[in-house]
Amino acid sequence: MNISILYALAAAALFGASTPLAKLLGLNLSPILLAGLLYMGSGLGLSVARLIRDRGWRPSGLTAAEWPWLIGAIAFGGILGPVALMFGLTSTSGATASLMLNLESVLTAVLAWVVFKENADRRIVLGMLAIVAGGVLLAWPQGAVHAQGWTGPLLVALACACWAIDNNLTRKVSASDALFIAGVKGLCAGLVNCSLALSLGASLPQMTVLGPTLIVGFLGYGISLVLFVLALRGLGSARTGAYFSTAPFLGAAIAILLLGESVTASFWAASLLMGLGVWIHLKESHAHEHEHQALLHRHRHVHDEHHQHDHEFEWDGTEPHSHEHQHTPMRHSHAHFPDIHHRHKH
Repeated sequence: MNISILYALAAAALFGASTPLAKLLGLNLSPILLAGLLYMGSGLGLSVARLIRDRGWRPSGLTAAEWPWLIGAIAFGGILGPVALMFGLTSTSGATASLMLNLESVLTAVLAWVVFKENADRRIVLGMLAIVAGGVLLAWPQGAVHAQGWTGPLLVALACACWAIDNNLTRKVSASDALFIAGVKGLCAGLVNCSLALSLGASLPQMTVLGPTLIVGFLGYGISLVLFVLALRGLGSARTGAYFSTAPFLGAAIAILLLGESVTASFWAASLLMGLGVWIHLKESHAHEHEHQALLHRHRHVHDEHHQHDHEFEWDGTEPHSHEHQHTPMRHSHAHFPDIHHRHKH
């Protein structure tokens, strides 16, 4: 199995676990403040991790051409998306919101295919539809559904569109430092949501609640987002989004194990659909002759067939390593995903 698929599924598992963990810890906070503190835990935790890893402050390594993509991703995914969702939830039932959130993976894939020209064949589309159908079934309301206006659902849909844009913009910088990308997005989203919550009258909780909230945010939002960025690097937006949309199912499975919640028929049906979708994706084999254009970038790599370059510094043979390197034009054929080296036309 491709390591990037494991990254995507692990990201989904950590994100899905954040809801039952918050419930287990009894984090009874306003939705906006809870979102802000979870994002803040992500940003602070990843920033500290990066300082420890680098033994001090180091530049981000992003090129001038990459900063607009990251700023756009932060604006849509870290600021506009969460704010739209929180306002949408004030006039939307939880069941409807859960159903609407399945739009994120669909819109991510549509943008990836239509706007960013990412490759997708019939197998990938069918797999994504099965996963999304499982998510819809899992979130389908069990009781009566009360009539409600369109404002709330439209705001939730707007949030999904913002995150779909975020996913595709983040893909453009996914070769860069995942800790920096995820950390700065968490800090921005945390500051915006916490400021909004405090301005609306919320107050910070006691340290006995604040500490666990930040830890859950670091794991369920921070580490999850790092893994998501690594998956984007190797799989592209549509496939990563499809795998990540298994998060509600994984969260429900964790709730059953940790909280002893009852197992419903819809859970097993959703399991089958999501399992089918993941299996279809795992069976994908996309191979054809393709041409690599000249490319200059920086990321961790080993010296495989795509990384046959000289070094302008003394190299001790350690792999993987990271440095700016040049790819020369090359034409060959092999199985591949739309990763950072295979964003070619078909």
